[in-house]
Amino acid sequence: MAATRAIRLWAPVAVWAALIFALSSIPSLSTGLGLWDTILRKCAHTVEYAVLGALLLRTRLAWSTVLTLGIAYAASDEAHQSFVRGRHASPVDVGIDTIGLAIGILVACRASSWAR
Repeated sequence: MAATRAIRLWAPVAVWAALIFALSSIPSLSTGLGLWDTILRKCAHTVEYAVLGALLLRTRLAWSTVLTLGIAYAASDEAHQSFVRGRHASPVDVGIDTIGLAIGILVACRASSWAR
């Protein structure tokens, strides 16, 4: 029973983290839209990590642990990108990812308090 619950809680986190990893493996995401390309990619970072933060919080970890795990994953994702042709690691992206994590945590906390 406990294993089933753990799978139910952690499988969405693993799937979402794998999706982030897969997107980070794409050599070049440039759309040729100049500044809009940058804005769209940074917004995508925020949304990706907001979802990750909400999914991690769903596992019943403390929000501080969720934030720490999320930041560690963001840093590892940036390190991974440094090995992908046409991509690079950016501490700014880790910061944007952290903002996304915080938004996801806050929204998930609010949503759970409204559900009670």
